[in-house]
Amino acid sequence: LHTEYSLLDGACRIKKLPALIKELGMDACAITDHGVLYGVVDFYTACQDAGVHPVIGCEMYLCPNMDEKVYANREYSHLILLCENNTGYQNLMYLCSEAFTRGFYYKPRIDYKLLREHSEGLICLTACLSGDLPKLLLDGRIAEAEKYTREMAALFGPDHFYIEITNDCHYMRREDAETQEVLMCIQTGKTLDDENRMRMDTDQLYVKSEDEMLALFPGHADAVQRAHDIAMRCNVTFDFNTVHLPHFPVPEGETS
Repeated sequence: LHTEYSLLDGACRIKKLPALIKELGMDACAITDHGVLYGVVDFYTACQDAGVHPVIGCEMYLCPNMDEKVYANREYSHLILLCENNTGYQNLMYLCSEAFTRGFYYKPRIDYKLLREHSEGLICLTACLSGDLPKLLLDGRIAEAEKYTREMAALFGPDHFYIEITNDCHYMRREDAETQEVLMCIQTGKTLDDENRMRMDTDQLYVKSEDEMLALFPGHADAVQRAHDIAMRCNVTFDFNTVHLPHFPVPEGETS
């Protein structure tokens, strides 16, 4: 889901989130903010304190070539990466850092070449309607969608790549939809009165219970259960008792 660290887009407040998760009868939650990991420590500690299993992830921006920065190629797609373990977390931090320091063009972007080099320990989901696979399916390009699926399964491994049908969460409760609309207006410099403003056109992007998800996808209870199975596979541990400093190479005889 998207917390307040999906700036001017997400409206799930981290401090209040674990209580809602428990209220809905669930025991795990994933943070997948747009292109950033700013919120993961606050999210991790809030979940741990409340007895909710924290899943660390990110909704990445992907482009064909992250080193190509021309307006004609500014289009990007979305992809969800979840950390299965601490190796995955190290790789996700690297990908996010490269997205900002090397691939930034309107958004912090990576490409599939870099992803292929740093996929260990990560579980991949096909993301929302802005993902490459959903775009192909919506365009009716079924053969290309099948080819993409095979390529991604080969990249991550068949048990680390999943086609996503679950809920896109941008706010906590259904009645928060209007608040999220206000955030979108601030982001795009528009007002609520502007009929041509960017909008979601739905009030369904809230955190749903297991029962609501089962009702949305009748006959696919296994997919809803699999979301929980994937969450339980994701186990990142943060060490707050050690001083973590980056290794910085210096000439022989000198210290950093």
